[in-house]
Amino acid sequence: MSSQRAVLLVAHTGRPAAVQSARLVLDRLTAAGLAVRVLASEAPDLRFPVAREMPVSAEAAAGAEMVIVIGGDGTLLRAAELARPAGAAVLGVNLGHVGFLAEADPEDLSETVDRVVARRYAVERRMTIDVTVRQNGCVTAETWALNEATVEKAARERMLDMVTEVDGRPLSRWGCDGVVFATPTGSTAYAFSAGGPVVWPEVEALLLVPISAHALFAGPMVVSPRSVLAAEVIGGPSAWPPGAAMDGHGEASGAVLWCDGRRKVDLPPGARVEVRRGVRPVLLARLRGAGQVGAAEDGTVQDGTVQDGTVQDGTVQDYPAQGGTETGALFTDRLVAKFGLPVKGWRGQADARRAVAAAGQREEGPSGDA
Repeated sequence: MSSQRAVLLVAHTGRPAAVQSARLVLDRLTAAGLAVRVLASEAPDLRFPVAREMPVSAEAAAGAEMVIVIGGDGTLLRAAELARPAGAAVLGVNLGHVGFLAEADPEDLSETVDRVVARRYAVERRMTIDVTVRQNGCVTAETWALNEATVEKAARERMLDMVTEVDGRPLSRWGCDGVVFATPTGSTAYAFSAGGPVVWPEVEALLLVPISAHALFAGPMVVSPRSVLAAEVIGGPSAWPPGAAMDGHGEASGAVLWCDGRRKVDLPPGARVEVRRGVRPVLLARLRGAGQVGAAEDGTVQDGTVQDGTVQDGTVQDYPAQGGTETGALFTDRLVAKFGLPVKGWRGQADARRAVAAAGQREEGPSGDA
């Protein structure tokens, strides 16, 4: 087996800026002696013959140290499908609208590649969810999500009739447009749009957020990461509210399951969706704060292996106790910058004020589709 370090690059090739940035990254990685890979579906647009073409499967990232993503959060979620089974860290360069998952901006590309080459980056383990679909007690589908799994109505003109469950106990029956099961990472995505809370990424929890539920008790809920959540699509002749007259069709409406907006499963009436903490996390590479005290949440990657420490010049160092606090501060800065939150008048410590100002300047960059 070759000991040469390998990096897979995934890009939003529909954007000329992403293609240009991708070629720059490939050039610098190759010049530094790293083996580079690209997806076979993207190779014609990237036109980098030195790169090894890989199939769009888990094989693409097998044995790779990192997956570098040029695009927005949508592109990063696509890359996570390849990186997660291989245990490779994902590093996003944002060319999208919000880019909450991305770490670097296009103007920082050269420095970003230099940090990767020198192994000066930290890695966060991001919690995922495993999703099981059952019909009549039999498993019909199994999938996963980094952000969220949503059960949504399949027919636009109908309300979805469903009942939710927490740890084997019924919670509530709703007539609604659907429900979002989210991770802390996904709390700033669909769950946030549906009225859910923002949960800091180092918090371990599961979120249950109803979508436009016709009920008095329909607020977002945060439960233990050890809980098992479920939603059942009411089967058989049904109407909402229970006991109401049937519509002209006289049938219950089915639903659809979406995971990260990428993986779809049709849910007929009577289907059951179970959501629990994922067995395998997604690893996100972080540059900001790496090499500083408390830079990462729980480890870094070196040659594709998560270790208890940070990497500085290739040397593993232990984390101090306040590491989680530092991670939370970095997320707070990201939240303020991405949403343009008003913080004028804040009278924190001088060094903290300078850090907030610097974070805001870094987040000002180009926007576009993910």
